[in-house]
Amino acid sequence: MTRTVDTTQEMAAFLRTRRERLDPHDVGLPTRRRPRRTPGLRREEVAELAGISIDYVVRLEQGRGLRPSADVLEALSRALRLTPDEHLYLFDLAQHRPRKAGKPATTAPPQLARLVADLSPLPAMLMNHRYDIVAWNDEIARLLLDFDTLPPSQRNAMWLCLMHPGTRDLYADRELVVREGIAHLRAAWAAYPEDRELADRIAEFTARDAEFARMWGERDVKVNGRGQKVLRHPDVGVLAVEFEVLAPLQDPEQRLVIYRAADAEAQSALDRLRQR
Repeated sequence: MTRTVDTTQEMAAFLRTRRERLDPHDVGLPTRRRPRRTPGLRREEVAELAGISIDYVVRLEQGRGLRPSADVLEALSRALRLTPDEHLYLFDLAQHRPRKAGKPATTAPPQLARLVADLSPLPAMLMNHRYDIVAWNDEIARLLLDFDTLPPSQRNAMWLCLMHPGTRDLYADRELVVREGIAHLRAAWAAYPEDRELADRIAEFTARDAEFARMWGERDVKVNGRGQKVLRHPDVGVLAVEFEVLAPLQDPEQRLVIYRAADAEAQSALDRLRQR
């Protein structure tokens, strides 16, 4: 199967951006009198911290076809102070993380679809690694959007946030929601490099939305499983909801997303929505 990610070039760009974001103080290096012409650490400093040759770091950042070992990746992760999600991303790019056999699931297993319905009155939905919304209950349709009114190609959380007029205005901190979604998609993009539909989605978003293109180029990687969002609902006003993201053991590519009221005022708003 044809890969949609040029992992060699992406690893080169990723390592450069992680190096450039670090200050020498961050890693305990002494300050030199001569000012730095470029931001971040120098390549020789990364090589020293990681215990590898400068030439090897240079070739990695130039995308010259190297496939570093797991030990080298661990050393680079420590030297560059990668987060756990960035660490896994680097291993995915180097194809060192074990992969499941077969294609990732893109539809809702019947058992999970029933679970989503049974979670009422909590708003809940099921998404796959692409952010496609594959199952939902009435409560979340009232809270976010009636997904039944959309063609399947538009039932995608990132597409809705970027392209759908009503959903664009739904989030009080839309930039943060987009940024967190992009950080998740980048992790999925490296974990499923043969997924042509995911790659096409990302290409569409990059071409059609300047905000997405800018944030995608920053190469942030994070899988966010818990948090809070403030919504501006057209019928019940502003409300804060907490979300929890769960991965079923049997279907780990799927993501069960559950919303709860963050306070009494939000709970009152959710109750009014259920009665509509």
